Amino acid sequence: MSDDATITIDHRPSRAGDVATELGLVIVWSSAQPERVGEIGFVPRGASRLLGRGEGPSGETALVFGRQRPGELVPGEALAGRGISRRQLVLRGEGDHIGFERVGRCPALLNGRELDTGRVAEGDVLALTEQLVLLCVRRRLELPPLRNLPPERWPDFGRADATGLIGESPAAWRMRDEVALVAMTSAHVLVLGPSGAGKEVIAAAIHRLSPRQQAPLVSRNAATLPEGLVDAELFGHVADYPQAGMAAREGLIGEADGGTLFLDEIGELDASLQAHLLRVLDQGEYQRLGDDRRRRADLRVVAATNRDVSELKGDFAARLKVRVTVPGLEERREDIPLLLIMLLERAVRDTPQLRQTYALEGEGPALLTALEPDFVSDLVRGSYAYHVRELDRRLWEAIVGSVGPRIALVAEHAGASASHDVGDGPAVDVDADAVRAALDAHEGNKTAAAAELGLSRFQLYRLLKRFDIA
Repeated sequence: MSDDATITIDHRPSRAGDVATELGLVIVWSSAQPERVGEIGFVPRGASRLLGRGEGPSGETALVFGRQRPGELVPGEALAGRGISRRQLVLRGEGDHIGFERVGRCPALLNGRELDTGRVAEGDVLALTEQLVLLCVRRRLELPPLRNLPPERWPDFGRADATGLIGESPAAWRMRDEVALVAMTSAHVLVLGPSGAGKEVIAAAIHRLSPRQQAPLVSRNAATLPEGLVDAELFGHVADYPQAGMAAREGLIGEADGGTLFLDEIGELDASLQAHLLRVLDQGEYQRLGDDRRRRADLRVVAATNRDVSELKGDFAARLKVRVTVPGLEERREDIPLLLIMLLERAVRDTPQLRQTYALEGEGPALLTALEPDFVSDLVRGSYAYHVRELDRRLWEAIVGSVGPRIALVAEHAGASASHDVGDGPAVDVDADAVRAALDAHEGNKTAAAAELGLSRFQLYRLLKRFDIA
């Protein structure tokens, strides 16, 4: 391979037609078994599966949920939950859909709409009221084994690894394996991906897994480098330069000597200023302002941008030989609950009073039961401009804005789900008095009240929150 060649590592999932795949249901919320969030149960095309509590009746093939990881699928125990019948849903694999029929007592909701029969497509959410929330995904029955990350370095299921990467989706596992490979190279790296998707986490992981891990990781947002002071910030200056009495300054490159220099939002740096880094990228050579001799730093540059590579200065981009693309949340929706667990842990750590406010008990997955299942359903179906950063913001908005015992959907985000959503129905034009009257007429039965109003249960829940109706 020539010196000018680049290596592109893209974490985006393969197209469904590239390999044999099947539809499956991933647990994204569970009242009785939150530790099982992230497990998947496959419904192969042409097959029938029974979803229910316990082992289920003999003579029917139960839907078995298990922990799928590269090269393995470890089946879990039978589903629990007092509200789930032994025969709850009959599922049928239909190629592009999973057909379902409710045969148990717990109401079933497809994208928030209560249905007794229906068809679940990739990206849809199938829920059992107050018991279980499932996301439909398409995956290989067996994830390919990893080449660069040995099992002893894998995290516990559903938890972040030592570098902070979290997720059980195929995209998350590819990301871990490819970061492990990139970390062991010496080439400079360009991390691509949408804003808020976690490019800084990837950069830190590359450094932490590299032979440079004992040396410093120096990070700077390139957009904050003042145009007239870029050289001083990057290269530093000698004492008494440019004015007498000024102390010598090491500069970002000198500080990163032996380690890694991470420049975030490198696309915001003008092309003429990107040119100042060419000699550093080639040979580690730079010169402090006011100094008459050149210096050499042994460093690796990791840069990140949410812009297209074509917007970077061509010869600058060519020197960032390894390209890593970080997936957005739409490409790993099943990881959203696991990210929520991490964000909840951080929120509780930073604001301990939240434990009392929402009666938060336990650690890890147990915290997820503090969220309303409808809220989780909305988040896993949502569209995101700023990905994990936006997910964190929406979680905090719900924490601050919720008035009930659990953290719930904030009214202004109602209806913000992805465009494929078919479960919310037409726009709602129902006032608070009509909602109260329907609830009174049916003695508080939300299912019956929603039917009278021509709404789904999900729409009714949103109106209850909007009108602050207990």
